[in-house]
Amino acid sequence: MIVLFTDFGFNGPYLGQMKAVLTEMAPSEVVLDLMADAPMFRPRASAHLLSAYSTGFAPGTVFLCVVDPGVGSQRRALVIRAREQYFIGPDNGLFYRLLNEHPEAQVWQIPYEPDRLSASFHGRDLFAPVAARIAHGEPVPGQSLPVRELVGAKWPKTLQEILYIDHYGNAITGLREGDIGSDVGINIAGENLMHARTFSDVENGALFWYINSSGLVEIAQNGGSAAKHLGLTIGTEFRLNH
Repeated sequence: MIVLFTDFGFNGPYLGQMKAVLTEMAPSEVVLDLMADAPMFRPRASAHLLSAYSTGFAPGTVFLCVVDPGVGSQRRALVIRAREQYFIGPDNGLFYRLLNEHPEAQVWQIPYEPDRLSASFHGRDLFAPVAARIAHGEPVPGQSLPVRELVGAKWPKTLQEILYIDHYGNAITGLREGDIGSDVGINIAGENLMHARTFSDVENGALFWYINSSGLVEIAQNGGSAAKHLGLTIGTEFRLNH
């Protein structure tokens, strides 16, 4: 199975072009879209979502990950093996949260140079062919790298900002279960929000924070859009009130 995690969006040609390469090179593999609306141009924020939402997939799953504002630069291309899964993408911090949780992971720098390598679409021209080869059972190409040399290796594990706003207006943050106690408030947009277990535990219209089904701290409004009510956008920062 090959799972796509990108900031491409579902409109336009980019996902289709990348899937065409995967279908040609690994026709027997199922290709799934995990996320095509990861935070645009924000690999650090995307790293938290990738780490959380890639759990639960079968061993051997190959994640093709492209949030790559530095495409065409000298940034390295990586293959990572963690929790018996493979992750392919740029060395720009996109994998830092995954590696923070799995410091025993193996990392390789991709030396592969295809005949066609555009300056602006390495997802199609570089990462997709490598993902297809690994999914097809070919050996991982490249030179082993220590985790400490990767971008983001020294970044703190938490990120006190909004990473993603879903269809309902719930706002996902860069905190995980265990990063914050249930007695701690989240101060954001002039409001101090307290913890609740789930939506039905608060009154209709109430704002609160909770741990979502993937273990991320999420800001919500029962029966409404927390993002609209509070004026939240990707990157909105908050404080913790202990």
